[in-house]
Amino acid sequence: MKFGVIVFPGSNCDDDMVYALETIMNQKVVKLWHKENDLKGCDFIMVPGGFSYGDYLRSGAIARFSPIMTSVIEHANKGGYVMGVCNGFQILTEAGLLPGALIRNSGRLFICQNQFIKPVSKTALLTKNLDFSTVFNIPIAHGDGRYYADNETIKSLEDNDQILFHYSDKFGNVNDDSNPNGSLKNIAGVSNKTKNVFGMMPHPERAVDSDLKNTDGQFLFASLLNLTLENI
Repeated sequence: MKFGVIVFPGSNCDDDMVYALETIMNQKVVKLWHKENDLKGCDFIMVPGGFSYGDYLRSGAIARFSPIMTSVIEHANKGGYVMGVCNGFQILTEAGLLPGALIRNSGRLFICQNQFIKPVSKTALLTKNLDFSTVFNIPIAHGDGRYYADNETIKSLEDNDQILFHYSDKFGNVNDDSNPNGSLKNIAGVSNKTKNVFGMMPHPERAVDSDLKNTDGQFLFASLLNLTLENI
């Protein structure tokens, strides 16, 4: 599989994503500049974290209009895979590729910490190969990460198995105490209805290297690629 990692002005997790996919997961990866239209034959487009355009208007709101996004939307509408992490998740909601919105954290502060998440969707590519009895410790770093949607959208997400992860504690309990940012239903990530577009606030690409004492992100990428860690 060939991955494309988009680079916007203000992206700061693009190299982390390239490292995770190329060096750790042994995948073919190219960078895609936001002013280009060519996806360079990539099968899977990654929209990384950062502060695209400085988040000066609203997180992801300007990046959504970069030329590359026209091609990304076309790719997704044809069934191509797209995944956004943190600011990338925000961009995909602004582009209408994912339901809901990411708004200011309930505590009004930027949060940077390790956070346990629990896989939910048994049909989405990103999660269906994970151990559902396990929680994963994945870093978060955001100021506008509170997932919000109206009641009808939340019900649709639940009915269609589109919720990818819930924020939890280390025992897998999903409650207010394990919710770092006030997201509705402790939602940490969602997919679209056809489950070819994924978004999550936690950063799996920051948890793939043993030097950082956390490799839980490898499990997520392995699930995405339908691999076992022994195959990496």
